[in-house]
Amino acid sequence: MNPNIGGMNLLLQNARIASESSAELKSADVLIQDGVIQKIASGISPADGTRVIDCKNQILCPGFFDAHVHFREPGQEQKENIASGSEAAINGGITGVVMMPNTAPAIDSGASVAAVLNSAKKNSRIPVYTSGCVTKGREGKELAAIDGMRDQGVKMLTDDGDTTINSSILYRAMQYASEFGMFFASHCEVPELAGPRALNEGPVSYRLGIAGSPACAEEIIIDRDIRLAHATGSHIHIQHVSSKMGMETIRWWKSRGDVKVSAEVSPHHLLFTDEHIGDFDTHYKMNPPLRTKADNEALLEGLLDGTFDMIATDHAPHTPFEKSQDFVSAPNGITGLDTAVVSLYHHFIKEGKFGWDTLVKKYSAEPRRMMSLEVPSIEEGEHANLTLFNTEATTTFTKDFMKSKAQNTPFLDKTLSGRIDLVVLGDEILLER
Repeated sequence: MNPNIGGMNLLLQNARIASESSAELKSADVLIQDGVIQKIASGISPADGTRVIDCKNQILCPGFFDAHVHFREPGQEQKENIASGSEAAINGGITGVVMMPNTAPAIDSGASVAAVLNSAKKNSRIPVYTSGCVTKGREGKELAAIDGMRDQGVKMLTDDGDTTINSSILYRAMQYASEFGMFFASHCEVPELAGPRALNEGPVSYRLGIAGSPACAEEIIIDRDIRLAHATGSHIHIQHVSSKMGMETIRWWKSRGDVKVSAEVSPHHLLFTDEHIGDFDTHYKMNPPLRTKADNEALLEGLLDGTFDMIATDHAPHTPFEKSQDFVSAPNGITGLDTAVVSLYHHFIKEGKFGWDTLVKKYSAEPRRMMSLEVPSIEEGEHANLTLFNTEATTTFTKDFMKSKAQNTPFLDKTLSGRIDLVVLGDEILLER
C-alpha cells in the first residue's frame, strides 16, 4: 500500500485544491513527475505509464504539520516511539512534526538532540524535528546546553510538561538564546495553583469530589512569559491555550504590536468540555484541563480572528494500564495525530464553522513558518507534499485503524465523517486507501 512513484508519473484527476489564501476550492488535475508538481490544469491527458487516480469530490491539501507532539523516545517507548508516532502522523495526513523534549532522559543537550534526530532519520518516513529543554533535566534550576542544541539545528526551547517556573532563569535564557534566532514555547501553569491537575475547577470538579485546577493558574503564566519576552525581545510561543481569558490575554498583547508572540490551540480544547468527563472517563483527562463551553467558543473565535496562529494536537500517548487507573492517578494526555484532521472536518468544516483555507493555514503553513521551514503549496514547480481528503467516506477509529501505540482518545471506536485517502511526500506515496 506504499508504492514508490519515483521515475513515473502520477495524475490526480478532478481534485478540489485547497490553499491557505482562498476559501474557494480550485477544481483541476494535478500531474506529479519524480516528486515535483509539473502541471495543474483541467483535462490533462495522461501519457503512457502515468498512474491515474480519480479524486472526484475529494479535497487536495498541502501536507499538514504538527508542532507539538510527544513521541516518548528516549525512555518511554512502551507508550510511543518515533517510528510509531510518525506512522500515526501519516495516518492522519500529517507530513512533519516537532517533538517535545520531556522524555526520559530529557532532550537537553546537543548529544541528546543528535541521538533523537539520528533515530528519526532511520525510523521515520516524514521529517521529524525536536525542541530542546530550557533547563537541565527540565528541573528549572540551571540552563540546559543551549548552544550544543543550537548546533544540532534546534529552534524551539521549552520545558513543556511543566512551566519554567524560575522567572529569572527563563529571563536569562531568553536574553541568551534569542541572539541565536531560537524561540521559546511555554507550557503555562502556576504549580501551586494547578494542584493535582486532574480537571478544571468548577461545577464538574465539585460534583465529582476532585480538587480542580483553576484557569487562572494557566493565565498568570501566559501573561508572565509574554512580559518576559517583551522585556528581552524574544519570540514566545504559548502552547495549548485552554481558557477564554488566556486567549484574551494573548489577543491584548498582540494588539500592542511590540512583542513577538504566537500561540496554538489544540483540537480537544475546541471540541470537548469538562462535562464530557462524565463518570470519571480518563480519556478526557489532560493538562491543561478541558474547561467550559464558553471557553470552547472563545477559543474558536481566537482561531478565526488570528489570535491563535496554529493548531497543534499535543499528541500525548499513554499505555492502557496507565489510563485505566482512577481519575486522579491516571496521567494527563490525549492522542491526536490519527484523529485531528478528520475530527476537525467532522465538527467544524462540515458544519460551516470554518473552511479548508483555515485548516491549511493553521495546521500546515503557520507551524512550518514558526519553525523556519519551507511551506508546501500545490503549485507548478513545487515538490509534492500532499494530503487527499475524502469528504464522502467515514473513518472509524478502531485500535486496528490507528497507528499510534496508544489509543487514549475519546474518539476510540467512534465513526466520524471524512477520511484521509492519500498522502504523497516527494516521490513516495506514504499512504493510500
